[in-house]
Amino acid sequence: MKYLKSFILIQLLTVSVGFAQRAKPGSFLSNGDLIFLEGMTKDVLEASRIHPDQFISKEFGSNKTGETLIRPGGRDAYPSFWIRDYAMSLETGLVPRKEQLHMLMLTASTQSDQAWITKGGSLVPYGAIADHVRIDDGKPIYFPGTYSYEGQGTPDWGMLPPYCDQFYFVHMAHYYVKQTGDYKILLKEANGTRLIDRLKTSFHVPPSDVTNHIVKATEAIRGVDFGFRDAQAITGNLCFPSILKYRAAMELSEMLQRIKSNDAGKYRQIASTIKETLPKLFMDNRGMLMASTGKSKQADVWSTALAVYLGMLEGENLSKASSMLAKAYKAGTLSYKGNVRHILTTDDYNEKTAWEVSLSAKNTYQNGAYWGTPTGWVCYAINQVDPTSAKALANEFMEDLKTNDYRKGGNFGAPYECFNQGTYTQNPIYLTTVACPLVAFRKMR
Repeated sequence: MKYLKSFILIQLLTVSVGFAQRAKPGSFLSNGDLIFLEGMTKDVLEASRIHPDQFISKEFGSNKTGETLIRPGGRDAYPSFWIRDYAMSLETGLVPRKEQLHMLMLTASTQSDQAWITKGGSLVPYGAIADHVRIDDGKPIYFPGTYSYEGQGTPDWGMLPPYCDQFYFVHMAHYYVKQTGDYKILLKEANGTRLIDRLKTSFHVPPSDVTNHIVKATEAIRGVDFGFRDAQAITGNLCFPSILKYRAAMELSEMLQRIKSNDAGKYRQIASTIKETLPKLFMDNRGMLMASTGKSKQADVWSTALAVYLGMLEGENLSKASSMLAKAYKAGTLSYKGNVRHILTTDDYNEKTAWEVSLSAKNTYQNGAYWGTPTGWVCYAINQVDPTSAKALANEFMEDLKTNDYRKGGNFGAPYECFNQGTYTQNPIYLTTVACPLVAFRKMR
């Protein structure tokens, strides 16, 4: 009996250790690969900085905002301060407190304090957050497609500013106060209005359904749903910005609770309603979330992966979404060299375009090229059901970064904003291509 008990104990310990080894999250990405990705992200971030008074070019001048700005990438890519790209890179932990505070308050101070109509006929609502901010004079540009304050806002880029930036503003503030513990900053004024009040105003700018809080756009009154596909026309109920709104509602609730505001519960309820509504409204029978319910009502890889990543899908919905992405990866319709399409190749609208309506040619830019930005979210989702495929996708991503590492010089440019099979590439040394996967891979350790 003594030996039998010992045998059983050894077997239980063996099973326990074996399970721990199989489930050990640190085994997803090797320490060497993680160190490489952290180092590359740090270098790309530095290449993306615009230091005070640093001269960029004759066209764009010098940084006159008083402190460091972070643009979307190095070299000549997007020479302005883009709110969403910066906010999407914050969780790397590589942006010092002083730089964060400057860009947070710059964003707050350039929030629109009155509604106005651009020369092109688009509306800048009260409370709107800029798409990007010029470095030379600090003027906010609320619409994509231009650096001109006077020339901004034409129907091609929406009748309202992109919806995502309002929620990324909340994310910027939440990350700053959570990292620093400085919740008093929420009571600091920018142009006479407290930061917390600006955050609440921003949150309510994107038009939404009054019953379920899902973000909406119509043909007549459309805003870009997410800046990483601002060249597409997407209407109806909108999935991706609603996912961002869910997170922003949770973050806003936490901040309000910390400063003992009575309306913290209101935002928790908004988040709960969005989470409950999302799969009912957008999920197809395969488990993919559709980008919208109107124009460009197509299965959306990025929305599906991000919803899993942020914990918005549960039970059967979680399993279906993760399984579908894993199936698409193994079928070769999802990714190329570890980078991910917005839409599976099997879900293109037709032979001429991936999205139903796009300003880009098929298989270029946001209309069918492959992006590294969502790779970490997709790996996280696939890992829920198929760790082997998730790791394979991550390894392909890492291999391409190492092979085409811009630090080798010459014509090397990885991390690119996006690329495709053949010679097509868009913008080298792109920050979110490495920053977003780094954050996700760390989460999986």
